[in-house]
Amino acid sequence: MTDLDPEILHKLIQAAFEGTFCLIYPNKADVTGRDQAYAPYSHFRVGAALLTRDGMMINGCNVENASYVGGAICAERTAVVKGVSSGHRDFVACVVASDVPSPSISPCGICRQVLREFLPLSAPIYMISSTYPYNSPTLPSYLGKDNVEERQMIVKMTLEELLPMSFGPDQLPQSG
Repeated sequence: MTDLDPEILHKLIQAAFEGTFCLIYPNKADVTGRDQAYAPYSHFRVGAALLTRDGMMINGCNVENASYVGGAICAERTAVVKGVSSGHRDFVACVVASDVPSPSISPCGICRQVLREFLPLSAPIYMISSTYPYNSPTLPSYLGKDNVEERQMIVKMTLEELLPMSFGPDQLPQSG
């Protein structure tokens, strides 16, 4: 199932849940994964983590506000904005985690389009069950085995599968 080395995938999943492996600032722990989400209205916490081509992990969480409509920002977009504003634009994978026990949490339509801007269509998007043992210091024995146990914890799709027939930067003329 996995296109990533299982150890890297496990760390990326940890970053999506708790943010402890974010490497933008290597000497400082970043805690903006799902566990730091601000979701006082929906109580639906989401975390995301992006992997850059050079191996950095950048995470984010959802942040709601009282307006509900349009004012909230999803975890995936938080991670993208953090990455881009820190000079990173070459992402190769994304992990999304929430409090949902089945690995069914996927990026919303707006997030899919934002991810399309910065990830190749072939990039894997991992949707993780809330029951995944992310706080374990060791890799789960099933990780990277593409078996039933792994599929109960992780769903992997490419960005192209999540956003078929997409419109992206490659369809627009490049400014010079």
